[in-house]
Amino acid sequence: MSAVRALLSLFLAGALAACGSDGATPPRANTPTACSLSDRKAWVLDQLQTYYLFPDLLAANVNPDNYASVQSYIDALVAPARAAGRDRGFTYITSIQEEQDLINSGSSAGFGFRLGYDTVNNRVFVLEAFENAPAFPQGFDRGTEILSVGDQTTASLLASGGSAAFSAALGPSEPDVTRSFTIRQPGGTQSSVTVTKAEYSLDPISDRYGAQVIDNNGTLVGYINLRTFIVESAGPQLRTAIDGFRQQGVTEVILDFRYNGGGLVSVAELLGDLLGADKATTDATPAQNRNVFSQTLFRQSLSNNNEIKYFQPAAGAIPATRIALIGTGATASASELVGNAFIPYLGNDTALVGSNTFGKPSGQIARDRPACDDRLRVLAFRTVNAAGGGDYYNGLAEVYPATCAARDDYLNQLGSVAEDSTATSLSFLRGGTCTAITASGTQGAASGRRVQVMKSDAPSAAQYQIPGLF
Repeated sequence: MSAVRALLSLFLAGALAACGSDGATPPRANTPTACSLSDRKAWVLDQLQTYYLFPDLLAANVNPDNYASVQSYIDALVAPARAAGRDRGFTYITSIQEEQDLINSGSSAGFGFRLGYDTVNNRVFVLEAFENAPAFPQGFDRGTEILSVGDQTTASLLASGGSAAFSAALGPSEPDVTRSFTIRQPGGTQSSVTVTKAEYSLDPISDRYGAQVIDNNGTLVGYINLRTFIVESAGPQLRTAIDGFRQQGVTEVILDFRYNGGGLVSVAELLGDLLGADKATTDATPAQNRNVFSQTLFRQSLSNNNEIKYFQPAAGAIPATRIALIGTGATASASELVGNAFIPYLGNDTALVGSNTFGKPSGQIARDRPACDDRLRVLAFRTVNAAGGGDYYNGLAEVYPATCAARDDYLNQLGSVAEDSTATSLSFLRGGTCTAITASGTQGAASGRRVQVMKSDAPSAAQYQIPGLF
């Protein structure tokens, strides 16, 4: 696997790399060492002019002296692509060290919960909690409402500055940052707790609900909630989960990617292999007789880097016959890649459930400048499926043959048969009818509430990759 395809990025800001640089596109002849703001801007311009997927959508005649930071300069250069809906924050500058730490160890500093907020009633709820993080033992779990942070109520924070004000009140993503909260559980119990941020590992599949087999009126269905593609440990956990399905004869699957912003393409490809036992061939099979998982396409000047990923044999794999993919507006990139890959093979036996996804059929490569600890995430390639289908910049709802609208029912646990998106998925798998998702459809919540995944006002490397993480 080439390092350029090591990852497809995620919601809001893109992907992380499996290597220090993209590895397949040749580095520039010069190796700059100066790290002044002007030198860094000049290097960024050179990289974008060489690798950017949409060279015709780079702004011309942008004066770098007008911008106080490298990122603001990047934003100006890619503004035409953003206006066209092709680069919604996917090209950015970050730290090599931070990204490598995240990929290699899956480590993040924070409270360890994922937040959503009720955009109508100015309320904040926990959408998910990482079991080994500081907040979970203090009573934070899916459905917990945060009533106040310190001496500021949630309602007043959201009223004064929206989600950015609430995010700022939680403090930086650093160990030893302490905050007091007033929280209320779904059953109505209210309490005051204090939590201190700490380093914790991002477990991609929850031990509580992340992988399970559900009896769907006599048919066994495998349910997987994959939190992120960005951590290397996602691969072994997926292997274990799918092999467990195989041992029970499972061929119908729910992929719950509702908050999964993407990550490592290698993990997405492994998941494809684990679900495509009946599509796998070996490298010795002639290309015309092999089944394509996805195709990676670069700009015309870099077309020599185009690649095809075929389904390959994987120990413990199953021949998935029906797949329901749960998505929301936080579902992006590698998550969408997996869903799109199965459309040509399963047709109406696969459906998007929930609401429309983010719409990111493209990915980044890493361009590194180690002397400055600069990693430029350049939007550089797009992916299509075996039928050439891709370009779902308005979300997967416009390309899926079947869709079923459902709520992100955050007052019920993920994977519960009582949770609306899970229940709707099970209904689809047993042949039930449903209401289609519109391409612009958003996802409501229980009792008419509408939640939106919260963004950080100053995202860390982990928050770029995991929507709503704090």
